[in-house]
Amino acid sequence: MNLYDLFVKPYETYTPLQILLESCGAFFGILSVYFSIKKNIWVYPTGIISTLIYVYILFNFGLLGDCMINVYYSVMSVYGWILWSKNSEDQIHVEVSWATKKEWIYGSLLFILSLIIVTIIYYYKPYIDNKFSMEGTNLGLYHLDWGNWLDIFTTSTFLIGMWFMAKQRIENWIFWIIGDFICIPMMIYKGLGITSVQYLVFTIMAILGYLNWKKSFKQKKVQ
Repeated sequence: MNLYDLFVKPYETYTPLQILLESCGAFFGILSVYFSIKKNIWVYPTGIISTLIYVYILFNFGLLGDCMINVYYSVMSVYGWILWSKNSEDQIHVEVSWATKKEWIYGSLLFILSLIIVTIIYYYKPYIDNKFSMEGTNLGLYHLDWGNWLDIFTTSTFLIGMWFMAKQRIENWIFWIIGDFICIPMMIYKGLGITSVQYLVFTIMAILGYLNWKKSFKQKKVQ
């Protein structure tokens, strides 16, 4: 399989509007990560725009399970936006620190809970994708392929990343790096080549974000 088959062929059946929307979603997603690196509260409004665009795209593709997960991301972004607003002295930037042991425990429990919730969503995915009709629908996890199982894992990973980011904890970048890296081949598999490139950019930016937040914390301690 060549680059044409991976990144161009899937788009032959897409409308110009679908391609434009995916491009816009990727653009605002990258912009959101840039603001996150800068510890700038604009990470959330740009991130919300990106996730809402993907909600629309996935809904129209009939991927209602994935669509619901992006709604989940949007809600978590609003939660993070509120926390950053409360903890920002200039209403724009925030100070960062390492997570406490207690926060790691909460994060671990949240990860397990997320795995359960997303698995349940996939259990009911045939019902959801059938427009909430049980006619000719068999519930279960039989329909999951490797991409779906990875999606369950990365969704839970990103949730922890979003939670740590909302708390302004440096560790959030570790979870973004892991999830973004896994999503590169997963999005190619789903036929979303533009989005896979976005996740490649995300991986690089997440590494830079980790180094930047870590450096910022060290400089603050010296002062």
